[in-house]
Amino acid sequence: MNTHLTPFSALSPDLVLNAMTNVGLSSDGRLLALNSYENRVYQVGIENAATVVTKFYRPSRWTDDAILEEHRFIEDLADNEIPVVPPLRLIGTQTLNHLDGFRFSVFPKQGGRVPEIDSRDKLEWMGRFIGRIHAVGATKPFNARPSLSVINFGDEPRDYLLKHGFIPADLINAYSTTSAHALEAVKRCFERAGKVKNLRLHGDCYPGNILWTDDGPHFVDFDDSRMGPAIQDLWMLLSGDREEMSFQLKYLLDGYKVFYDFNVMELHLLEALRTLRLLHYSAWIAKRWDDPAFPMAFPWFNSPRYWQDRIIELREQIALMDELPIGL
Repeated sequence: MNTHLTPFSALSPDLVLNAMTNVGLSSDGRLLALNSYENRVYQVGIENAATVVTKFYRPSRWTDDAILEEHRFIEDLADNEIPVVPPLRLIGTQTLNHLDGFRFSVFPKQGGRVPEIDSRDKLEWMGRFIGRIHAVGATKPFNARPSLSVINFGDEPRDYLLKHGFIPADLINAYSTTSAHALEAVKRCFERAGKVKNLRLHGDCYPGNILWTDDGPHFVDFDDSRMGPAIQDLWMLLSGDREEMSFQLKYLLDGYKVFYDFNVMELHLLEALRTLRLLHYSAWIAKRWDDPAFPMAFPWFNSPRYWQDRIIELREQIALMDELPIGL
């Protein structure tokens, strides 16, 4: 199996069902692929039992220790009655299982809908939820997982994109110059923020990773969990113009501070972290372009229009990073 070019080419429906058998679950044959690009995720029907969801991890992305740290973090949250979905402990009480070169975990199926976090009540609820997560996340560090940094979310993605021929030749100079200026602005934001505390985060806290039920929200997909500043799990819930984001941030923080302190100097990082995500996202697609699922899912990537838009986007971010942050 060539795990670089076609990391999931050997992952057949039969292998998925065999994996369930290997961990003591007897499938009834129902198998539904769920929307996921980084990993492969399936809903599997189980005989005389509740349906489960199984995640097959992208080969070579995380070490076993890093995956297990994610699992332990989710279990820590669940032990503190925070609504998350921890992996099932099956054969030998393991949460990470292996079969034919693949690593996989099994989770109970949890329903819910993607929320519209637009009211004061929902914003405060989400703030309390994230504050509880961070109160647990701050109790101990990750050791096998990386920290969010300007280097691994900014410098390295930019260098990869410039070195691997994804940017059209007539736009390379504009992208190179604009992205360099953007990273200089990012670093100024980190300097203004001063020393901030890193803690275990969800890491990819946008509404698509939140499911809402009548009992409230719960998070799914901690795959991007890492060490970083608290604002990383808050800024992705903000949208709209400056006035709208100021409203949203106020009520998020009102809820958040019920359970965990917030260092207001981290507000200097809000647009800096957005800029780093933009750079990282383009490189994330580029690094997986040989996976057949990515050209199908992102057909607009690698077009001149895509890179023109990214250059404009970065220029807008440079201006935003030089403004007084919202909330201050």
